[in-house]
Amino acid sequence: MMRQYELVDRVVSYDPVANEDLLNRAYVYATQKHGDQKRASGDPYYSHPVEVAGILTDLHLDTASIATALLHDTIEDTDATFGEIEKIFGKEIADMVNGVTKMSLLELSSADAAQAENFRKLLLATASDVRILLVKLADRLHNMRTLHFISAEKKRQRIAQETLDIYAPLAGRIGMQNFREELEDLAFAEVNVEGRDLIVERLSELKQDSGDMLEAIAYEFSALLGENGIKAHVHGRQKRPFSIWRKMQNKSISLEQLSDVFGYRVVVADEAACYQALGVLHRNFSYVPGRYKDYISTPKRNGYQSLHTTIIGPNQQRVEVQIRTEQMHEIAEKGVAAHWAYKDKQEDYPDIAKIEPFNWLQDMVAQLKNGGTAEEFLENTKLELFNDQVFCFTPKGRLIAIPRGATALDFAYAVHTEIGHSCIGVRINGLKLPFRTMLKNGDEIEIIRGEEQLPNESWLNHVQTGKARAAIRHALREHEAADFISLGRQMVDNLFAAEAVESDDNVLDRALGVLSYSSLDDLLEAVGRGALSAADVLMASLPKKGRRKRDRFAGAMRSLIGRPDKLSDNGQMLPLNGAFYGTVVKVAEGFFPLPGDEIVGIVTPGQGVVVYPANARELAAFDDSRERWVPMQWGEESNQLFASRVHLTAVNRTGSLSVITQTIADFDANITNLSMIHLNEDFCDLTVDVEVRDKEHMEQLVSALQGSRVISEAKRIIFGGSEEN
Repeated sequence: MMRQYELVDRVVSYDPVANEDLLNRAYVYATQKHGDQKRASGDPYYSHPVEVAGILTDLHLDTASIATALLHDTIEDTDATFGEIEKIFGKEIADMVNGVTKMSLLELSSADAAQAENFRKLLLATASDVRILLVKLADRLHNMRTLHFISAEKKRQRIAQETLDIYAPLAGRIGMQNFREELEDLAFAEVNVEGRDLIVERLSELKQDSGDMLEAIAYEFSALLGENGIKAHVHGRQKRPFSIWRKMQNKSISLEQLSDVFGYRVVVADEAACYQALGVLHRNFSYVPGRYKDYISTPKRNGYQSLHTTIIGPNQQRVEVQIRTEQMHEIAEKGVAAHWAYKDKQEDYPDIAKIEPFNWLQDMVAQLKNGGTAEEFLENTKLELFNDQVFCFTPKGRLIAIPRGATALDFAYAVHTEIGHSCIGVRINGLKLPFRTMLKNGDEIEIIRGEEQLPNESWLNHVQTGKARAAIRHALREHEAADFISLGRQMVDNLFAAEAVESDDNVLDRALGVLSYSSLDDLLEAVGRGALSAADVLMASLPKKGRRKRDRFAGAMRSLIGRPDKLSDNGQMLPLNGAFYGTVVKVAEGFFPLPGDEIVGIVTPGQGVVVYPANARELAAFDDSRERWVPMQWGEESNQLFASRVHLTAVNRTGSLSVITQTIADFDANITNLSMIHLNEDFCDLTVDVEVRDKEHMEQLVSALQGSRVISEAKRIIFGGSEEN
């Protein structure tokens, strides 16, 4: 373990004006608070925060970050409090320690939920200070280095998988490639021991075969560039096992097919020298077509810049080469941490608005404001973490980077959320195409917008980015909430009208305090969702002297809201079709009512109003809760088709099915499903799902089927065994 003076000396070596007193106090405070606590390895627990601080000194981070690393577990694992740390070390460090504190004490329903919630809180904390994320990643890196001391295999597997799923790609997304590679390899050694061992064995064989080739090629590259007047530092290295494993999986190649396992970094003086060095290498060695990438002119979103090429080097060895400047190299190694590293004569913090990886984190945090569950957010973020990029353009030439595999609809949301919401189509390179079209590098995208367009649930099948999915889900929730408010308003208005009571907002506002709702919209939404009855709103709105006893009122209400034949003259009915149908008003699963049938609605918590045929046996289950009944009627005529079902007994002979389908087509009905439920030598029983306009349309179709020479019986199915001729 690093001693106190050693840690302070490391910080002072790159930051001569570091606050040594602060570092010493943080070191002593952490050791005292963790006291006799032990890690799984048997080492004193305080060795962990000290090692985390040591990792951050390699990044040359500021004094506050190092102090935070020393203190990061004190709030969670000791009797230290936020107030105490703020008093001793100041608000900046206290906020950072609080932000990086693990959320292990959360009581959540599942391990997946815990992972998702922890990750969401991590990024929320990061929104205020990116250094929190750097401390968290260093914390995870040291925990992975000591993972083998944990005796429980299941726990090791969970931590390693979480590292592969979240922390390693997150480190990569903010440009910390060294962190990413080490995290991946440490996790890989736990989740796939056999696979890693095979690759390590293969790499060892290649190293024996090649001998000193790695150093020899680096020397040859360096000499060649020097001869052409380019001063360069060339470093060769063998790729890490997990990187090779990922390539094998992505390209479906075997261990025996591995060739380009060597990589070289060429660091030169400036950007112009990068392109000059590339020209020298391409003139002297054959390059592999399709393997050249220019990340200098179009940097990755994590700020990474380099030229990439693959060439057939000396001894016909295929090697990858990355060419960059010293500054590019620092950012490639340290990512966003390079912007926060101490620099001589630099007193101010960097402008975070100009740091691309931090902007990405801000986008992620913005998604949290769209609501949804922690699991949804984790799913969306994983989509962003694991995708490489393609670069597309707006018609005005604006460059938009989106993940590989993204669609034109993703592009629309990348430009602006409102543009995504109103997208009705796209033109890609001048051609009008569906917005589900997958995009390629260099595509020019024009978004076609519609004023009345709104997202629908099917859009989730046509997007790949977390930003688009979060925005669509948020819009769907908002639209649903508005529909529930409108539904609740109609239900309340109907009941108030039947009781001859005014239902304007001033009257309804009286119920807010009584029922503990902060706004009228919240109250009406609760009614629409079934969490609150319209009867409760009416009683809470009446002046105290005019209220009736609950049992007396309930009896009166049951006579109002019931089966259609029991409605009073002044009772209004809720329409089934129109804006509500399919959102907050739904037909009960397995039922097939049609316009013309008598129907009744049941307020069902979480679903809105669920509609049943008025003679459904299932309604008996709600006889003791008549306040949940909603009078229903079919809305105005439209071109909408409704689901229905018919049972057929047909003659078992060649051509019968053709006659049946043609008859249905002749009556302008649409078959959505057909299944055979019984077959013998003479007859077969069929169930056919069809879409029709209304009850009359269905009756005409059934009559036509009954008159067919191949049909012995045709019956409309309303639900299950309930049939109607």
